[in-house]
Amino acid sequence: MLRLAVPNKGALNEAAQLMLKEAGYRGRRDSKELVVVDQDNACELFFLRPRDIAVYVGEGTLDAGITGRDLLIDSGSPAEEIMPLGFGGSTFRLASKSGALSGVKDLAGLRVATAFPGLLERYLADSGVDARVIKLDGAVETAIRLGVADAIADVVETGTTLRNVGLEVFGEPIMRSEAVLVKQHGSPETPGLDQLIRRLQGVIHARDFVMMDYDIRAERIEEAIALTPGMEGPTVSPLHREGWVAVRAMVRRKGHQQVMDQLWEIGARAILVTDIYACRI
Repeated sequence: MLRLAVPNKGALNEAAQLMLKEAGYRGRRDSKELVVVDQDNACELFFLRPRDIAVYVGEGTLDAGITGRDLLIDSGSPAEEIMPLGFGGSTFRLASKSGALSGVKDLAGLRVATAFPGLLERYLADSGVDARVIKLDGAVETAIRLGVADAIADVVETGTTLRNVGLEVFGEPIMRSEAVLVKQHGSPETPGLDQLIRRLQGVIHARDFVMMDYDIRAERIEEAIALTPGMEGPTVSPLHREGWVAVRAMVRRKGHQQVMDQLWEIGARAILVTDIYACRI
């Protein structure tokens, strides 16, 4: 039975549970449930702190898990990323008082506060910078005002919180993170893991694509197919109305309205777009 770690709270929790539900796995009925046994899919789901998931997986206690790429690297665990999951995006950056610092080299000899010491220490070492890392569990943005640090390294979304306390980001992003599926590095093939990967890939593709149906005159079919090539090719069926065909193809969700406009311009009619719940590509 596959043993899978799932974030029990925080920004990754709801999105991870939704993705697993769309992939056909059972979710927990109560937020206090720590373990869910999904007999139909031969899977046990363990709800753990996102920060601990890479540790459990890396030690081989659990077969796989969903966590953030930043948390994976920060943990120092021998777990490895299998695939990105397309949600929970964030950017890890340096920040200081406005105009005080301009690049990572300026941190030499200074104090840098962060809730991700492993990740920051690795970045500083790779950059050849000797700085003192101050580990904090939260409220990192107040560390400079309180005199604990000269700079901070933290997850940044819009930067509004930093600006509100008189800070600004500087230098290049340390890393861009998102939710990822992880397993133990070099672990043998695990029953059920390949199925999980295929299902999650199917959910991601289903979110990235829509199904488009339309009718068009047969003599314009090549122009239409150029706009909607589908995967291996669109499905084209003759209509009862002579000289017309019906076309069905998967189209990327992003930009599908423009595709509809282009199809209309070449004479397509009855253009319909529907969501794809799940798929295998």
